Amino acid sequence: MALVRIYLYVLYVIFAHVPQRFVALASFSQSLDSDFTFTLPAGRKECFYQTMKTDASLEIEYQVLDGAGLDVDFYISSPSGQVLFSDYRKSDGVHTVETEDGDYMFCFDNTFSTVSEKLIFFELILDNMDTDEDPDDWKEYVHGTDMLDMKLEDIMDTINSVKARLGKSVQIQTVLRAFEARDRNLQESNFDRVNFWSVVNLVVMVFVSAVQVYLVRSLFEDKKKIRT
Repeated sequence: MALVRIYLYVLYVIFAHVPQRFVALASFSQSLDSDFTFTLPAGRKECFYQTMKTDASLEIEYQVLDGAGLDVDFYISSPSGQVLFSDYRKSDGVHTVETEDGDYMFCFDNTFSTVSEKLIFFELILDNMDTDEDPDDWKEYVHGTDMLDMKLEDIMDTINSVKARLGKSVQIQTVLRAFEARDRNLQESNFDRVNFWSVVNLVVMVFVSAVQVYLVRSLFEDKKKIRT
């Protein structure tokens, strides 16, 4: 109970001396991530664009969740048009790019397939995409924290660390869900395929059995005509 009271007191002192303007400025400089799932028709190519800044980082991870072969062509190009990474008929991949100012283009190509469409999941993780504001500007709005044994900077570092770990956990769970969806689609496809060929084999066996019975019976039939 004593630790709880100390913790509540620390929070009270912090928020009592933090103006509303500081609350608006206290943004965490962590990575931004987003994920998408879309259907890529057969014989089609889909491209996406992401605006980046200098000295930032762009990480893209993709997976083919459903479709014949579970494969797709992929490439990413810089704002100048230079191809940075390219994959040929792969089911998944992860690429990281140190960026410059401009629009980066990444494309998924299914033109090699004329029949099967593909269900594709990809996730973007953007690092160092902070605004031009100085991250230390909030310090001038904070007063009266000298009485705390723990500095406000230490608390902010701890919160940032917890937020980063939570964000990483969410990212890992999203990727695991994509893997689970791909495995489930693959198992359902195999299940349908096994059922189809089982029915075909059953029909063939019944047909062969009927032919064999007919041939055996024809061997014992007396085809001579008896005159009376």
